[in-house]
Amino acid sequence: MLALTACGSTEPRDPLTDAAEGSLIIGVKYDQPGLGLRNPNKAMTGFDIDVARYIANYLGVQPDQITWKEAPSAQRETLIKNGEVDFIVGTYSINESRLKAVDFAGPYYTAGQSFLVRADDDRISDEHPLQDGMRLCSVSGSTSAVNAQKYFPGVQLQQFDSYSSCVEALARGKVDALTTDDIILAGYAAQYPGEFKVVGTPITTEEYGVGLAKGMDAARSKINDAIEQMIADGSWERALQGALGSSGFPLPDPPQVNRY
Repeated sequence: MLALTACGSTEPRDPLTDAAEGSLIIGVKYDQPGLGLRNPNKAMTGFDIDVARYIANYLGVQPDQITWKEAPSAQRETLIKNGEVDFIVGTYSINESRLKAVDFAGPYYTAGQSFLVRADDDRISDEHPLQDGMRLCSVSGSTSAVNAQKYFPGVQLQQFDSYSSCVEALARGKVDALTTDDIILAGYAAQYPGEFKVVGTPITTEEYGVGLAKGMDAARSKINDAIEQMIADGSWERALQGALGSSGFPLPDPPQVNRY
């Protein structure tokens, strides 16, 4: 009975306690090339993965002591609150609504929301924004979907469970564009060279943070320290260059850690 009760616990995790015991469960995306991608051999690659590994190492946890858990956009707050992850590094935009439910360290990256279209489609550009009636895809539970409804009420918004599903729909002509943060779109453009392109002036500025449970102030401070060190020692720039340098996407300067 005690064992079953422990397994069914829904208490939030303390990353520092778990790190001291030698392991961490980190929520990440599995389907974002260049950021968080689970390869066929189950190896995890991408900029977010590098950031997560750096933080874990700073807390004393080696790569083979990390358990990766998929963190779909719509489930992130639940995963944190229920203690299914220690923290999440998964293109997790910091906003006022989410700050009511979880805490954030960071930011570790600043993105802007743009559009991915088929390479031969010139209907959307900096001069020609999204038109009413176009079929736009985004992911349910994401900030991008909320922004799409706000800024483009005349489009037909289709919300899928993953960006990879949106990319497949775009490739098949079932939607006209995918909208999310430019760095995510750049990863897909790099994965499928010649098939897609990133277009449009960014409509928002999104700060990516490391999400963790409310009240874990000591852990949040340590994670902020790790992000600052990653930037200062050059690891941040090397990780970003390694993940997206071949995409043609202009790599930005590192952000200022605001310590939310």
